[in-house]
Amino acid sequence: MPEGPPVVLMKEDLQKFAGEKVIEVKGSSITETSEIKGHILREVKTFGKQTFLIFDKANIRIHLLMFGSYSLTENKAQAHTLKLGLEFKSGRMYFYTCNVKLVDPEFLSGLDWEADVMSDAWDPEKAKKKLKDRPKMMACDALMDQDIFAGVGNIIKNEALFRVGIHPETLVGHLPPSKLKAMIDEARTYSFDFKKWKKDNVLKKNFQVYHEKKCPKCGEEILKKETGTTKRTSFFCKNDQKLY
Repeated sequence: MPEGPPVVLMKEDLQKFAGEKVIEVKGSSITETSEIKGHILREVKTFGKQTFLIFDKANIRIHLLMFGSYSLTENKAQAHTLKLGLEFKSGRMYFYTCNVKLVDPEFLSGLDWEADVMSDAWDPEKAKKKLKDRPKMMACDALMDQDIFAGVGNIIKNEALFRVGIHPETLVGHLPPSKLKAMIDEARTYSFDFKKWKKDNVLKKNFQVYHEKKCPKCGEEILKKETGTTKRTSFFCKNDQKLY
């Protein structure tokens, strides 16, 4: 599933169509979205792993799910998986193998924009309050909770926890205040590093623990384990990540 940084990069690619009128609509979601033909795309917004195409009378939510993708050129080999294609005067956008649906303005206004780790509205103090209300939650689950850290996925979770030296199975309530703050701050910091590396096509070269074999600090084997209530895979070093 794409994490927040690639979704923000997608937004930056699509933003150039803001202010343009939709000339044609195609794809298997056409029944639900056909009403936007002839309407002007006002804005492209993101929240965590979701993208929103904002029109005057309709808003389209796009979630790439596990294997979704987008393109500014038509991929005829994937025509059977096309969920939505929009044509504008200056170009086109295509979304494949994803979830596309219309959402009303109330849905957008109901989102906690301060929980998006890549948003200018991000509020770390609000994240800290939510974490303190969940003292028995493991750090690995906390970072993946989209109500607290919208946009954080398994890569960010693993790499951020390694950077701050926290074992993924540590309970949030056991973290010293300085470590709790460090985890919150690193969720955002690593997200922006992720975005830069993804854009430069060097993301995998910068992984320290995610699908790695040896710890870059001590040289010991990186452990791989399903952790937390979500049973998502964690990669960690037992020497350099403390279980509090």
